Amino acid sequence: MNTSALPAALAEIVDDFQALTEPERLQLLLEFSRGLPELPERLKDHPELMEQVVECQTPLFLSIETEPHDGDTPDVVRLFFKAPAEAPTTRGFAGVLHEGLDGLSAQQILDVPDDMPELLGLTRAITPLRMRGMSAMLGRVKRKVAAAAPQQSPAPHS
Repeated sequence: MNTSALPAALAEIVDDFQALTEPERLQLLLEFSRGLPELPERLKDHPELMEQVVECQTPLFLSIETEPHDGDTPDVVRLFFKAPAEAPTTRGFAGVLHEGLDGLSAQQILDVPDDMPELLGLTRAITPLRMRGMSAMLGRVKRKVAAAAPQQSPAPHS
């Protein structure tokens, strides 16, 4: 599968998944689950600052922040996810998105193809409902980024 439309960090993650067998892919997803960073103190005790992704079977919450940069460098987007430890699939995909998208510009995130979760090669290994949750998570991140940066517009995907 072609990963050239993806930002470098996300393309590398997708390549890692595609190089593995299905059981190994689930193990890698579990590793991403364990690698999901804790919330910063300012978000831990303030659930009202986070938005629930209701399409996920598991309670998953996310928040984005933009960090301004000087000069010609675009602002970068910071992603924050809260998912329970007993939901490794959901946490794993949040970990993939965090590692692959955190620190990118709004436009780079908006340009990620909506079908990116399918590129991980997990469609036979996890339920269709969980795959929809993964796609919804990416969609919610993109909607929040677009709302935070209204001058940006997603590039058309063919």
